[in-house]
Amino acid sequence: MADYTQQLAQLEAGEIASLTITKADFLAFREVLIAHPKFKHFRGEAHQGATIVYTYLQEARA
Repeated sequence: MADYTQQLAQLEAGEIASLTITKADFLAFREVLIAHPKFKHFRGEAHQGATIVYTYLQEARA
C-alpha cells in the first residue's frame, strides 16, 4: 500500500508536481485526503480511464 500521507506532503512541499490516483486506489487515498488539515488545497482532476490527477493550490478552493 502506498504512503499517501507522504505523497501529499511531497505535493504540498512542491517536491512533486502532481499525484495520479487510479480507480483501484481511490477509496484508500480518499480516506487520507479528507483527513488532511489542508484538504481544500488539493485539487483533483478526473481523466479518462478513471484516473484522477491531484495538484496543490496555494489558496484553498471554495
